[in-house]
Amino acid sequence: MDPALERLVIGKGCLAAGATGSVYDPASSYTRCETNDLAFAKLISQYGFALAPTANHAARTTGYGGFRLALEGGYTTIDKNSDYWKKGTQGPPDNVSNMASVENLDPAGVLQNYSLKFTKGFPFGLEIAGVFGWLANTSIVSGGADVRMALFEGFHSGVGGFFPDVAAGGGVRTIGGTSQFKLTIASVDAQLSKPIPIAGTIILQPYVGYQWVHIWGDSGTIDLTPNTDPLGQCGYRGHNNPATPDPSKTAYDGQPVCSGSSADFNNNVVFDAVRLMRHRIDFGLQMRYQMIHLGVHAITDLVSAAAANTDKVSVRDPADPSGRTQLSLNKYEDDPRTEGDDAVGKQWTVAFEVGAQF
Repeated sequence: MDPALERLVIGKGCLAAGATGSVYDPASSYTRCETNDLAFAKLISQYGFALAPTANHAARTTGYGGFRLALEGGYTTIDKNSDYWKKGTQGPPDNVSNMASVENLDPAGVLQNYSLKFTKGFPFGLEIAGVFGWLANTSIVSGGADVRMALFEGFHSGVGGFFPDVAAGGGVRTIGGTSQFKLTIASVDAQLSKPIPIAGTIILQPYVGYQWVHIWGDSGTIDLTPNTDPLGQCGYRGHNNPATPDPSKTAYDGQPVCSGSSADFNNNVVFDAVRLMRHRIDFGLQMRYQMIHLGVHAITDLVSAAAANTDKVSVRDPADPSGRTQLSLNKYEDDPRTEGDDAVGKQWTVAFEVGAQF
């Protein structure tokens, strides 16, 4: 499930199958492929949902001097049958050649994000948490922090005892482990919860909240033919120096001298930057028995990604060879240029937490 952005291109006329992977198609006069920036935006949207802060907490904090150490497993649904997941992720290697696959025919339907969380309480209802995580079946690791303030908590009697605890906070996550893109997610959330003591030893805390998420995704420099050796592809004869001069140049610049096309040396692209919002609602239940802390949490979209991000972009209509016809598309709705329905659907995350609270 690692990203493979070099496959997210419009059309295949620019590429041909070579002995070592996809190479430029000589019949296209080595025309560079057109990047599918909408597919990249959809991929970032769904990776971002899975890696965003989960807001997996009740409104009541650990309290002044309290802290919690916990493990969290988050399981997020994705649109696994969409074209951008099949082409945009690596998939297993070929069983015969052991080389990278050309398409992920069966992407996982759920992204699994496992995190270690350390939470510390401070005076005046302030709480800060540090988080380190790993996205299973990928090389992607994540890190970040959460902060929240309990605005109204701890009332057991009187008028205040009838009201729920209230807290507001936010978090940030960023990733490492892949050079294909950079991803940063920030969130702001508000939570309502109410502790329910049972037999003086167990405390249950059901909660519900809203979370606003902002996702920043930036592409790295992507080689569209990573399995191709540009020296072998160009018919390398040496470098432009007195021993192996390039007859087409008047000065020695040390550049490769080729008998064929040198187009693959510069077959690199950068996808358009992605900036989007997600609106999410979360609910869950936490239980504490002495030092043991358990929690179950669910979070989903309030509205679709397309409804939360209504801006449209103009793209070239591939059915018009002149390039004059433009299509106006929402990045997160179905793209008629690709196979099947690849609109970004609403996602769900279910998370489980186990730890110790002191």
